Amino acid sequence: MTNPDTRLINAPSNTDIRPYIDNWNPGDSSILMTKLDWMLRVAQTNSLWPMAFGLACCAIEMMASSAARFDQSRFGSEVFRASPRQADLMIVPGRLSWKMAPVIRELYEQMPHPKWVISMGACASCGGVFQTYSIVPGVDHIIPVDLYIPGCPPRPEALQDGLIKLQNKIRTGRAMNPKAEPSGRMDGK
Repeated sequence: MTNPDTRLINAPSNTDIRPYIDNWNPGDSSILMTKLDWMLRVAQTNSLWPMAFGLACCAIEMMASSAARFDQSRFGSEVFRASPRQADLMIVPGRLSWKMAPVIRELYEQMPHPKWVISMGACASCGGVFQTYSIVPGVDHIIPVDLYIPGCPPRPEALQDGLIKLQNKIRTGRAMNPKAEPSGRMDGK
């Protein structure tokens, strides 16, 4: 006698699966690569290592965001790296002068791929209140920027919100732009 409940949990017969197995090419690894890409993005999302440097008053707020009160470690980016070769996130906090622009560009080029850039504050995004001949009108004229955080200076909560948004962009694959080029020239013209 057959139990009526076993009919619901029986696996489908091999004839149902056979068309998929017959058409499968062992050399086709697209399913495996898709899964590996997803796992790599999740790992990159949860282990952002920012580079430690500051340009102006926004750097004070960036340092405050890594203190115990705001607990930046829960976002996976508590370790500020002093070397660009160990960092994958560049946070540009504050105004950027044309004399400092080649240094920022060199630091960006020394970072390993994949790498991301956050422009923190009004000065880094558009020059802010320091819009003069000696200030770059936005760091995106020098290096490609993935995320802009407004404010003068932005609070640590805004930086944490920006990190969460960047993590979402990385997780969905929208922040991956390895061939991005800056929009301006290094000579300030």
